Amino acid sequence: MRVPQYHHVRAWLRFFSGVIIGAVISWMVFLFMYGVLQEKQIQKINYQQKIIKNLSDKNDIWEEDYEKLNEETEKKLKIQDLQITILNGDTYHLDHLSIAEAEDAIRADLASLIAKDVETIYNGRSLLKKSIENKILDINKRRYRLDVAEIFFYTNMKIEVRLVRL
Repeated sequence: MRVPQYHHVRAWLRFFSGVIIGAVISWMVFLFMYGVLQEKQIQKINYQQKIIKNLSDKNDIWEEDYEKLNEETEKKLKIQDLQITILNGDTYHLDHLSIAEAEDAIRADLASLIAKDVETIYNGRSLLKKSIENKILDINKRRYRLDVAEIFFYTNMKIEVRLVRL
């Protein structure tokens, strides 16, 4: 069977010309709608980029101010609490009461450090360490010398010491 010639049958001619004209019109409508939507998206993206840039600039300013305030605050930090810990009380078979009394004695000697600047105390840390190590404690009729293991400087100063039997 052969396909009829379209120029002899006017119905086929109208059908194909309608398909072609419809395809061209629909393609133009599609391009118009796509272009309008893309233009809206581009405008929206540009607007959002401006907002992001503005907010990131503000964020940078806030971060700089925050860092400056932190630096100023750190310079003004004061010692608020002392925590003394004896690390090796168990090796000398000391009871918890004796360890607590020894920690309180050390804390009483260092009570003058409370409300002082952290920076000042940090600068004199060698003197602080020597003053702790020169202290001799009498615990259960035995004498012990202190050896500083670690000192943490912040608002809550933490000192870890070891006992050395004399």
